[in-house]
Amino acid sequence: MATPTTTGPRMTDDPTTLVPELAEVSAALFKAVGNRTIPRTTISLIQLRAGQIVGNTYLTVLHTDFLRKAGETEQRITAVASWKDAPYFTDAERAALALVEAVLQPAVQGERVPDELYEEAARHYEPKALATLMIAIGQVNFFIPIALIAKPIPGRGFNEPWK
Repeated sequence: MATPTTTGPRMTDDPTTLVPELAEVSAALFKAVGNRTIPRTTISLIQLRAGQIVGNTYLTVLHTDFLRKAGETEQRITAVASWKDAPYFTDAERAALALVEAVLQPAVQGERVPDELYEEAARHYEPKALATLMIAIGQVNFFIPIALIAKPIPGRGFNEPWK
């Protein structure tokens, strides 16, 4: 495995300053996800899990901080990486975490998001909430390339456009 060559941000300019249209897209995503059909903590849990899956410090630290500020326990925050074995999550949160994993990790066989997984999520989220959950997963996926390529460091990189 290659050793990382940088320990700080690669890019210090805020991408929303360089490409102002990004700010509009970002704001629209935040508005859509913030429609209150699913708890903000659920959104942060899936976004934390996404950061862990792709191995990105920025996303992992950012969403860990959001969860702490929201009053989440250290047990729940640290157990996100092993949520399947942890007793700290509701069935709805488990369905959301399973969806983000399915989207971000290649399937061993079959579909990434099989019908059974979709049906499980649909049991816990009414249609608008399920659509919001899909948008929240899409939102973090939208920022993954920026986070992986630019390598911002919370508090030291460019301003977080999603704050």
